[in-house]
Amino acid sequence: MTHRHPFHTEEHEAFRQQVRRFVAQEITPNVESWEHAGELPRELHRRASDAGLLQIGFPEDCGGVQVPDLFYLIAMTEELARAGSGGVIASLMSHGIGCPPIAHVGTAEQRQRFVAPVLAGERISALAITEPSGGSDVANLKTRAELDGDHYVVNGSKMFITSGMRADFITTAVRTGGPGMGGISLLVIEGDTPGLSRTPLKKMGWWSSDTAALYFDSCRVPVANRIGPENAGFIAIMMNFNQERIMLAAQASAFAQVCYDEALEYAKQRETFGKPLIRQQVIRHKLTDMRMRIEAVRANLDMLAWRVSQRQMPIAEVCLLKNFATTSLEWIANEAMQILGGAGYLQGSKVERIYRETKVLTIGGGSQEIMKELASRQLGY
Repeated sequence: MTHRHPFHTEEHEAFRQQVRRFVAQEITPNVESWEHAGELPRELHRRASDAGLLQIGFPEDCGGVQVPDLFYLIAMTEELARAGSGGVIASLMSHGIGCPPIAHVGTAEQRQRFVAPVLAGERISALAITEPSGGSDVANLKTRAELDGDHYVVNGSKMFITSGMRADFITTAVRTGGPGMGGISLLVIEGDTPGLSRTPLKKMGWWSSDTAALYFDSCRVPVANRIGPENAGFIAIMMNFNQERIMLAAQASAFAQVCYDEALEYAKQRETFGKPLIRQQVIRHKLTDMRMRIEAVRANLDMLAWRVSQRQMPIAEVCLLKNFATTSLEWIANEAMQILGGAGYLQGSKVERIYRETKVLTIGGGSQEIMKELASRQLGY
């Protein structure tokens, strides 16, 4: 899965090897048991912190390790994908969407309270934006926070929240003002807040990622837990979307490579009609078509990761990349499943798990349809 190009340095490669060792020792042997348990053990977060995974890309003043570009995160994603479980990545790295708003617009004291313990693997962070009434339509969220002295009183619900059952700190979008994007604030709601209840959700894929519906029944949240100014939460939410979508594309790219690797290895080993499966022209052509799409996605991913690392804002191109990478994964996982045949359809195979998980990537982080609409607007259509 390692690929060399002008953007990768010896430092990137050393970090990749560090993550690879962690995945081989701590994740791959345990994936099946975590999948059936429906969640990751808290101990994994501590071990991931000890191995230097959780801190990448966060400010040093809260225990992070600042890096000059996104290629460290991409290398980490590619290595985590080797275990063949998107649920592990989503849940172990849920701080990657829960903590950035605090790191970007929170105070130094808030970073110490809500980010440092997460990067140390002692606490778990989640982001709660999506509601039962709508997902990508952030500007119309309904969860309400009314000011009462030095607390907000929060009422409402959130849906499809990654790490929602285990999270200690939930970065939550609430309505503190009028309708639209100008009335939204961000609050960190702590997991033990009275009035907060959680329901686990069973899913088609990402089994090892605990996903929850959250219900807020007159939860009292200190004003000190508000991130940034009141009614300015929408900007803090949007700031992270480019990076989140690039990382979802990186995940799709990495899982496409795993599917290709598994299919290629199986085609070399499996014998049909007296010869290896790979000697059948139709199989070789499937593999070359898979490789062609993988290379195209990767080239696009590398270029846009570089541009975002240069502080550029190629919003349309990132939307197109997310759609291209995730739909390519759907196609590649399907072809891999076809090559593996019955072996791919059995639970426990990486290809079977990835095949079930492809759909979440075309929905999460902005659905395929919304990505097209956002891109078309940015391109002036």
